[in-house]
Amino acid sequence: MMHSEQIKKIIAAGLPCEVLTVEGDGEHFEAVIVSAEFAGKSRVQRQQAINALLRSYFDSGTLHALSMKTITPEEWSALRG
Repeated sequence: MMHSEQIKKIIAAGLPCEVLTVEGDGEHFEAVIVSAEFAGKSRVQRQQAINALLRSYFDSGTLHALSMKTITPEEWSALRG
């Protein structure tokens, strides 16, 4: 079983993030990831990039479910008004 902080550290180590939050109950997690690396990429490509960072944890069953919002800094600013 993983913890939110573990997932956060793995993502942060593999992707420069302006905002990164991960919350969950030990089985299901939700992340908000704001990164300039997402610019010009589709939603699917963005999520594939995050899944690639966590692939071994998904494959081993250590990480069960992660829903994510993958956002560019510009999109984040627009959402926040």
